[in-house]
Amino acid sequence: MVGSPSERKPMCAVYLSFVPFSSLKCFTCNDEPSNWNCIKITDCAENDKYCLTTYTKTGLGEKAEYRITKKCSAECPQTNWNVGIAAASTSCCQHSLCNISGASSVKSSYAVMATGILASLIYVLR
Repeated sequence: MVGSPSERKPMCAVYLSFVPFSSLKCFTCNDEPSNWNCIKITDCAENDKYCLTTYTKTGLGEKAEYRITKKCSAECPQTNWNVGIAAASTSCCQHSLCNISGASSVKSSYAVMATGILASLIYVLR
């Protein structure tokens, strides 16, 4: 056996001081039409604790446009809203490269769209 336990403790401390700290890494992209365009890996800043994915939808039917943004973030502002002609969903995770897939799906609900249109008409016609 090499050295007593008390002799090995300083060696461990010296070894750990030379091991590089591994920072959070996230997939990043900005306002891309597809998750396939979000394959860039970024070393996050020291204060970034989350990998953030935001998925948005605008428009209706065949004219709907989907966009995805991924980034490092110090905060986790989880959002999930749908007003018929626009929707957004944001999700966060805290492990390196955990944001490989898209955020929670952004789905159009006909009931939500109808309610939004009806509310808009009522507001305009008042």
